[in-house]
Amino acid sequence: MSDQRPTRLAPEVIEIQNLTLAYQGHPAVHHVTGRFLPGSLTAIVGPNGAGKSTLLGALSGQLQAAEGSIHFGRAQKCELAYLPQQSSIDREFPIRVVDVVLLGAWRELKSFNRVTALMRVHATEALAAVGLVGFERRLIGELSVGQLQRVLFARLLMQDAPIILLDEPFNALDTRTADDLLQVVLNWHRQARTVIAVLHDMNMVLAHFPQTLLLAREVIAWGESAQVLAPENLARARQTSEYWDERAPWCARPSDVGMVR
Repeated sequence: MSDQRPTRLAPEVIEIQNLTLAYQGHPAVHHVTGRFLPGSLTAIVGPNGAGKSTLLGALSGQLQAAEGSIHFGRAQKCELAYLPQQSSIDREFPIRVVDVVLLGAWRELKSFNRVTALMRVHATEALAAVGLVGFERRLIGELSVGQLQRVLFARLLMQDAPIILLDEPFNALDTRTADDLLQVVLNWHRQARTVIAVLHDMNMVLAHFPQTLLLAREVIAWGESAQVLAPENLARARQTSEYWDERAPWCARPSDVGMVR
């Protein structure tokens, strides 16, 4: 897709206020307060089970807050693109690559009820942008893990959203595919879209993601990546994870603990 293709709406600040997310009445993410600035590129990192995907689910609107709030300014949740972990995709469903990509045009499809020639052109451009020229007619079950992730990125390109959420987008990918898709993410950043990604590769985060949220059910640190990923913060995150109680009762605590300013 061309760098000059405009977004539908310039992103605004995403404000999180005292957000607590819970499963069956037990908090999974505690009292998160902070903001994602417009056009920022932010990694969410932390130990396994730290609530990273849970927070992304709340940002996408798939999980309701038990307490607190998320505000997108004038933006609506339909102006947001969300890529879940690939394990949630049913690869046995008999759908072709081009049709998966065209699902990214769902806003237009709701209005016109049919796929237009222009939509197909954009779908072909999106596949070319992720290195899948000629894959339009293949079934998704015929694809490798890396090829399927490229298709899902092409669908995101079709959505043309100002806010993009990615849950472990490079997990289990070969090096070439990860590098190619990282370039797509960096291009979104150059286009001033707001991109938030759950990641595990700290070297990638330090090299390419200016902002980081370090989460261990609560905010350990949030700000410039080099500061957030300081050894003392990583040690605190590990220590916090060692004392997690899955059946912990509700708690009350200040919302700004651990913020890097």
